[in-house]
Amino acid sequence: MKLSSCIPQKMSKFALGMILVAAALAMTVVSFTLLPVIGLVLVVPILALAVYVFRLHLNDQCEIDPSEDR
Repeated sequence: MKLSSCIPQKMSKFALGMILVAAALAMTVVSFTLLPVIGLVLVVPILALAVYVFRLHLNDQCEIDPSEDR
């Protein structure tokens, strides 16, 4: 895969990861003010999903490559 290929897919993957990180940060703020225990329990899976999205690898056809688990 060339460096310049898959730019839209990489940008959408990055945008999805950033949306999840923003959601986790927003839930953290809400959890400290409204729902201390339940909010923090919800933040952990959202943050883990954001990390997973950032670590996804794209193959030569610009698709998610499930065999590249690190």
